[in-house]
Amino acid sequence: MTTLHDKKILTMPKRFLLFFVSSLICAMPISVKAVSGTSIPFAPGEKLSYKAYWGVIPAGHAVLEILPMAHIYGVMTYHFAMTTETNSIVDLLYKIRERQDSYTDIDTRRTIYYTKRNRGNHSRDVNVHFDWQKMTATYANFGEALEPVAILPGTCDPLALFYLIRIHDLEEGSVLELPVSDGKKCMVVKATVVSRETIVVAGVSYDTFRVAPEMEFPDGVVTKHNTSQMEIWFTADDRKLPVKISSNVGVSTFVFELTSSSR
Repeated sequence: MTTLHDKKILTMPKRFLLFFVSSLICAMPISVKAVSGTSIPFAPGEKLSYKAYWGVIPAGHAVLEILPMAHIYGVMTYHFAMTTETNSIVDLLYKIRERQDSYTDIDTRRTIYYTKRNRGNHSRDVNVHFDWQKMTATYANFGEALEPVAILPGTCDPLALFYLIRIHDLEEGSVLELPVSDGKKCMVVKATVVSRETIVVAGVSYDTFRVAPEMEFPDGVVTKHNTSQMEIWFTADDRKLPVKISSNVGVSTFVFELTSSSR
């Protein structure tokens, strides 16, 4: 078995990280089928590298990758990982050196275990256990656990969300509903496929679907109404790669652009 490895900060770099992780989961071919009946569009070995911008200012980089599958609590899981690092300029304001790991059941696609560690200015060592018999998730930071929160069937963590959207068919006007929990709360993310667009990212032209996630808590409270603060562009091919992620936070815009991909 793999060994696994909040005073609020209201700085722009902190928000730049939060939008990315909150909206915004053995290297062998994957045979599990997607909702549409097509093959899962990702597999262990996939690695996506992004350059991050705070407005027009380069802010750092992030990497999304799928590591070898792991047995967690007796369940075979995908192992999704994300590392985020601010550059030397943003480090002067708020240094981030963060890693997230998501362990998601390959059959039910619900999260089994989720971790988040930050060794920057705001240290965190977060572990979230998902108990599917009790239908709860328990958040602990440096071993100090909060009260368990109720979760919905099929709930995933914030990182796995980026992958689970990809297993669905994307068509203009369609809406996906996915329950998500970070261990502190559970919400339903409604992701609307707004349009099909051709965009240029890092000098490369992509045919994409623009997806706008909107978060709704179980009590029906929606965080945004007419517009979404976040938008994600997924390629309109079999891989459905998230090539661009954009978010408006106050008067600032944060953008992640894909610079390389491998599998």
